[in-house]
Amino acid sequence: MCTAATYYTKDHYFGRNLDLEFSYKETVTITPRNYEFNFRKEGSLKTHYALIGMAYVANDYPLYYDAINEKGLGMAGLNFPTNAYYHEEEEGKNNIAPFEFIPWVLSQCANITEAKDLLSKINIAKINFSEELPASPLHWIIADQESSITVESVKDGLKVYDNPVGILTNNPTFDIHMFNLNNYTNLSNEQPINTFSSKLSFDLYSRGMGTRDLPGGLDSLSRFVKASYTKMNSLSGDSESESISQFFHILGSVYQQRGLVHMGEGKYEITIYSSCCNMDKGIYYYTTYENSQITAIDMHHEDLDSNTLVNYDLIKGQQINYQN
Repeated sequence: MCTAATYYTKDHYFGRNLDLEFSYKETVTITPRNYEFNFRKEGSLKTHYALIGMAYVANDYPLYYDAINEKGLGMAGLNFPTNAYYHEEEEGKNNIAPFEFIPWVLSQCANITEAKDLLSKINIAKINFSEELPASPLHWIIADQESSITVESVKDGLKVYDNPVGILTNNPTFDIHMFNLNNYTNLSNEQPINTFSSKLSFDLYSRGMGTRDLPGGLDSLSRFVKASYTKMNSLSGDSESESISQFFHILGSVYQQRGLVHMGEGKYEITIYSSCCNMDKGIYYYTTYENSQITAIDMHHEDLDSNTLVNYDLIKGQQINYQN
């Protein structure tokens, strides 16, 4: 399970937690402008916007979990089991495999307006990457510096929702997540006012009682509420350090620790990595489960006019700064 978020200060940020019980040996991967994307049903794309994000590279193809492009458009795919439905090929549409969806959009679109136009022509087709790597059931969040949308391929077709909270988790469908927020309109960052009865007085025995009903579970419905409330009420300075620190704290509000979600056979779901992309500067920041120190990779420090993928292995061991 996973959580994705946006956050805006002076610059604009986009990222996610990847919560799983195993790792595919993902790397921070930069796809330069002249790397040739060969799409299964839509031909090749020889030149395009450069991308940076987290990917599992298979046969020199970047299977992106999340990424941004050089124009500042970001996208992430999150687990969407039982609801995701990929269709047979459809004549008159761009038939895109699920694993191609992030490259298809980010290689061509500079903002949400262009992405929405491209989405009107897309059919998410039932195409596996390989026999060993079948299509994962996903839905997606797409964001630019102004707004975000959620995209879900379900039995009824491709659904595109405006996403005013800039948050995405997993099941159920996005419209239900948004409706569920109605149950939490009483949450506040202020201490509560007594509306129970004017005949009674109450002892506000703790700070933060305005958040007493904020969900704390690791299920996707609870994480959507908690991440939305945390993000929508977050305050930080607008420096890069303050902004990315606050972003990782937002993701940390729904972080998964080993041992809390048992997947059977001695396996536990954990937050394998957390990412934060500066959408304006093209910098990809990340932490891993064992390494809480923030690591940064700047796409503009690479040759973005090349045709070869650039991969950075994750620094997974804890990095400790001894002061004495």
